[in-house]
Amino acid sequence: MIAQRPAMISTSYAVILAVSGTHLINDLIQFLLPALYPVLKVEYALSYFQLGLLTLAQQITACILQPILGLYGDLRPRPYSLAVSMAAVALGVVLLATAGSFAGLLLASATLGFGSALFHPEASRVCRMASGGRFGFAQSSFQVGGNAGTALGPLAAALIVLPFGQATTAWFGLLAVVAVMILMWIARWFTNHQRMTQSSGVRPTIGPRLSRARLLVAFAVLGALLLSKFVYIETFKSYYAFFLIEKYGMEVAHAQGLLFVFLAAVALGTFFGGPVGDRIGRKKVIWGSIVGALPFAVVLPHTSLWAAIGLSIVVGLVLSSAFSAIVVFAQELLPQKVGMVSGFVFGFAFGVGALGAAGLGALADQLGMEHVFGYFSLILCLGFLTALLPNLD
Repeated sequence: MIAQRPAMISTSYAVILAVSGTHLINDLIQFLLPALYPVLKVEYALSYFQLGLLTLAQQITACILQPILGLYGDLRPRPYSLAVSMAAVALGVVLLATAGSFAGLLLASATLGFGSALFHPEASRVCRMASGGRFGFAQSSFQVGGNAGTALGPLAAALIVLPFGQATTAWFGLLAVVAVMILMWIARWFTNHQRMTQSSGVRPTIGPRLSRARLLVAFAVLGALLLSKFVYIETFKSYYAFFLIEKYGMEVAHAQGLLFVFLAAVALGTFFGGPVGDRIGRKKVIWGSIVGALPFAVVLPHTSLWAAIGLSIVVGLVLSSAFSAIVVFAQELLPQKVGMVSGFVFGFAFGVGALGAAGLGALADQLGMEHVFGYFSLILCLGFLTALLPNLD
């Protein structure tokens, strides 16, 4: 059990909303790359494996750097780190717009990944600071902004990028500039909050009394759960449009629209996981989310088009509710190292998702995307490992 909780400063809804809004902008820009895959595949004659490598370049950068940058933020907080992260995202989207080769696309992908690596652990820390003790609510609000941005990516691609070409992605750099200005205000709030916390004598949270071995097992289980969720989600994001085109003969623009439907369901489901976890406990939410999505995910690739659309909505809603609960659960295990833990969760999630997408892309080159979708949902069986997590509520 958690031994002690701090006296709480009231919830700052304006800060949570502002961070969530910048998360929307970040993830919208980040998703421009996979949303462009149908165009890039034709224009540069790329294989599915090469598309997977682009995902890997973007996500593995975030995977490696996020825990490191998160730990650095724990030791030496820098209020303006979030603004710097969004400036890197702006540079990445300009590189994406001007890339003329596969190597240029890889550089743009890695730059976008660096900006994301710096943004996520710091933004998660700020939301926890602003939560007033409503950790699940704050984390879900933060996540729903990101998922909303990801959901808007296919629409932006279908309405703007696909009709007018790769170079139009540069205009999205203006959104990054807006986000930088918002994050400059957040930096000033961060500084004032730190000053208020120190002067009020708020005591830090003391984590659960678990042995080192028990903590290692808990983080290993959380890693497996993140693997199951994010390999599924990242594969869906990268290849769902190709699956619809291959299985149902759908046009690219219509397939992007249905990808938006799935990602919108993910965004909606994300919000409910945190507040529900505040009420009934994170572990119960994790159980219901990953294991609960399994039967629908298994059936989805073997149905008619309309049934597949309906099942994709159900899977998106149910599966997405786990992430906020996992993030807060991990933070509760080591509350003194929120940045490092958040960086581990986000970084590991991005990394395993990217590796899974690349590997399944290579497999799809051999077997076809329809066959890959028929089997990869079984990875959600890892959700049964939730039984090994300690009870913190």
